[in-house]
Amino acid sequence: MSATLMEFYLPLKSLHIISVVLWMAGLIYLPSILAHHSRVAADSEAAQSFADIERRLLRALMNPAMALAFITGIALIIGTGAGGPGTGYWMHVKLLLLLLLAGMHGIMSASRKRLERGENQKSEDFFQRLAVAPVVFLVVIVLLVVVKPF
Repeated sequence: MSATLMEFYLPLKSLHIISVVLWMAGLIYLPSILAHHSRVAADSEAAQSFADIERRLLRALMNPAMALAFITGIALIIGTGAGGPGTGYWMHVKLLLLLLLAGMHGIMSASRKRLERGENQKSEDFFQRLAVAPVVFLVVIVLLVVVKPF
């Protein structure tokens, strides 16, 4: 670990875990809201309420949590050297899964905007299935980090 980051390792790690938990909560919860939103008429009062909730969830929780998770994660990688030569390939797989989660975040954000404009192209079933994927990714990522199988 670099000497400077070593001094902040535990606070960085704590902040990383907190931000990941908050981001994952949003990734799991937002698709359910989107599913309910997709069932109501685009010009209804309910649609406006869902749009407000979705926007606040993304802007106030999910976007900052994702950014903080990436920033602290990168700092931890630099500080610990995880993913470097001789440390195994578990970090590479974790990073790939994180990029896929970030892609899901983007899909949800774009879907939110389409729903708000009344241009939804996705079914309620799509959003309900989307809610399951982050849970699966979370389980795999935690196992990779704790077990470091390769």
